[in-house]
Amino acid sequence: QVQMVESGGGLVEPGGSLRLSCVVSGNIGSLSGMGWYRQAPEKQRELVAHISSVGMTNYAESVRGRFTITRDLKKKKVDLQMNRLKPEDTAVYFCRNDAGDRGQGTHVTVSS
Repeated sequence: QVQMVESGGGLVEPGGSLRLSCVVSGNIGSLSGMGWYRQAPEKQRELVAHISSVGMTNYAESVRGRFTITRDLKKKKVDLQMNRLKPEDTAVYFCRNDAGDRGQGTHVTVSS
């Protein structure tokens, strides 16, 4: 069984930055493709950023140029650096691997 724990969320003013981390543990053979998703109230879940098993990255148009997904295979974690945050980035962010395992999420609130 795979466990994922996110951290790094919080309250930040517009224009600020946050760095989210997702630590993966459990019965994993290798770190598969991983994505950061977000779920805002009354909105559909959105894939924000994804890094494939070979390190290729993709971003939602709404965050491209502001967010960066990275991974550390030794530490088995995937980070999401979020810069120039906007109020519309407010959501619960969670990581999910390509097999469907996911964490509980961490709250991000962008407000002045």
